[in-house]
Amino acid sequence: MTDTYKRSLKGLDENFHKRITILGSTGSIGTQTLDIVDTHPDKFEVVGLAAGSNIERLSDQIIKYKPRAVALSNKDKIKDLKDLLVARGCEEMPEIFEGDEGVVEVAKYGNAETVVTGIVGCAGLLPTVAAIKAGKDIALANKETLISGGPVILPLLQEHGTKCVPADSEHSAIFQSLQGVPPGGLRKVILTASGGAFRDWDAKDLHKVKLEDALKHPNWDMGAKITIDSATLMNKGLEVIEAHYLFGTPYDDIDVVVHPQSIIHSMIETQDSSVIAQLGWPDMRLPLLYSITWPHRMKMPYDRLDLVKLGQMTFKEPDRQKYPCLDLAYAAGRAGGSMTAALNAANEQAVAMFRKGEIGYLDIPNLIEYTMEGHKNQHIANPTLEDIVNVDSWAREYGATYSKNQELVA
Repeated sequence: MTDTYKRSLKGLDENFHKRITILGSTGSIGTQTLDIVDTHPDKFEVVGLAAGSNIERLSDQIIKYKPRAVALSNKDKIKDLKDLLVARGCEEMPEIFEGDEGVVEVAKYGNAETVVTGIVGCAGLLPTVAAIKAGKDIALANKETLISGGPVILPLLQEHGTKCVPADSEHSAIFQSLQGVPPGGLRKVILTASGGAFRDWDAKDLHKVKLEDALKHPNWDMGAKITIDSATLMNKGLEVIEAHYLFGTPYDDIDVVVHPQSIIHSMIETQDSSVIAQLGWPDMRLPLLYSITWPHRMKMPYDRLDLVKLGQMTFKEPDRQKYPCLDLAYAAGRAGGSMTAALNAANEQAVAMFRKGEIGYLDIPNLIEYTMEGHKNQHIANPTLEDIVNVDSWAREYGATYSKNQELVA
């Protein structure tokens, strides 16, 4: 006990140093990861960066962090990026890769020990596979990777002896709560949900929703897609599937509870009925930090939780009428195989169409159900990586044929 206590006080090995690559470096996950690097620049080295099209922010990052490899998925902006780096006097020009295949190259590049997967959507799947095959640990901030590719990713991790540490707040909370719990000690996973933009709306009023309404998250500062997923509660449905794959928990033993304050980030119940939770102010940097420093605890200048200042925490059951996407996710998870890939792709398609004004907010779950129904006859129980990629492409195309006046297929 004394040795354990002494180790906990120490917190961080004085020789700790981590080489990291960040996929999605200009987005929310990437910039917050680099904020961690800024706090302890002596403890981290940035080996690679990958971004979509934001060359201004990416060029700033290249000049500041001096990565050896960089990828830009938007091929049309490669020349502009190179010209911008020259104009800004970049002294250490990295090797620059282009396109989606370039992101894959950066994911497996060099001597990075951990790859932070912050690319939104199923686009993060192939780079994650490449990183695992290259023997790199994964800080998983892209939930779609496991949701679509769980049947392939899990055996791959075991085959290559690499670790996958969750970097989103809920699964990090579960992972942290499990530290010290013996094998077989987990009884139930309890995921907490903020309730999103419409937690205080009546279900009968959701037909009035506009895009700007769905983008007003009450607690978290996140990208547009995940903010809309939070509004529909599909983000929690996807997290249910991810929890199943990450922790091997049966779907009947994964619960969701609405917790408006977002202080308890998730909980576990052990076999003896004890409940263990991870608490903190809503700050994505904390789970990101743990994903790249685990099993260490690094001292950070973050706001510390003050329970007196907080005052109270409340909980309620999610309204299934308001949040039909939650039940769709459970259904896809229980179907297993390729159905979760179809669900994820259909959701991405629905959110994209909603953002473009092509469908209404209430059409999002209808489009997803329409696509899942269409996939039933093509369902693959044990999909390969190629199967998952094909299902993802099919589901997007099929979802695009939905119209709000269309009856769901029988």
